[in-house]
Amino acid sequence: MTRVAAIDCGTNSIRLLVADADPRTGELVDLDRRMTIVRLGQGVDRTGRLAPEALERTFAACRAYARVIKEHGAQRVRFVATSASRDAENRDAFVRGVLDILGVEPEVITGDQEAEFSFTGATRELAGRADLHRPFLVVDIGGGSTEFVVGDDRVRAARSVDVGCVRMTERHLLQDGVVQDPPSEERIAAMRADIEAALDRAERTVPLREARTLVGLAGSVTTVSAIAQGLPAYDSTAIHHSRVTRERVREITDRLLHATHAERAAIPSMHPGRVDVIGAGALVLLSLMERTGAKEVVVSEHDILDGIAWSVATDA
Repeated sequence: MTRVAAIDCGTNSIRLLVADADPRTGELVDLDRRMTIVRLGQGVDRTGRLAPEALERTFAACRAYARVIKEHGAQRVRFVATSASRDAENRDAFVRGVLDILGVEPEVITGDQEAEFSFTGATRELAGRADLHRPFLVVDIGGGSTEFVVGDDRVRAARSVDVGCVRMTERHLLQDGVVQDPPSEERIAAMRADIEAALDRAERTVPLREARTLVGLAGSVTTVSAIAQGLPAYDSTAIHHSRVTRERVREITDRLLHATHAERAAIPSMHPGRVDVIGAGALVLLSLMERTGAKEVVVSEHDILDGIAWSVATDA
């Protein structure tokens, strides 16, 4: 067994997984898995730069993660940064800060690499399931981008598009810097049109409609599952490998988009950092399900973070 640490720094959150991995058996045993909302991508779509306060929130989380990694004695660490840091003009400041705190340089990966990690993390344990049919379509709805990956045992096609819950919220639902509460129908329609255009782009590369099982990843999807189940609190065990029908996703998306901030915040399973962006994330999921005709989504708590951990273990 190799003890590894994987960090996934996205547009909305930064996550850590410390695990023992055995590449011979395919076993990955979690020792510590945690997430912090840092909104690294705050304003990036508008300014092209990482905001100083967003960088400081991210560095504070990195300092906490450094302590956890040291406590567990992880032998190898890999830090992967995705959409927001790809887009930012001042990403060098981000790289220097992470290197100073964690001693490893963040790898600003491409959308295709992001898709490969997501697919590996999400499907490695699903491969032997007789009730799930291949090919899989893995959708990873992040803060700044969404990845679409189709594959069987391996990735056949992948595409990353700049449509994520934070980016869509900032682009379409803000008025004078504040999320409309609730947004107008015109703003929702404009956001839907933006998402549909992104699906058109993805479909030029990825055969979305050929997949037989849709697997959904990341906080927007897992939160939709928690709401669908009526969970009294966020429960990753209940969420992992749960299934949500398209009709239920439609109901929840409509509810979230037409709710006030207070109503969304009152949902027991809602993370405070997702209150303003969950409606946009749910709409990305619904739009994909309607486009492909998927009757349900299989929700996975294992995603890009697990794929990163496996990459560290197999390189060891």
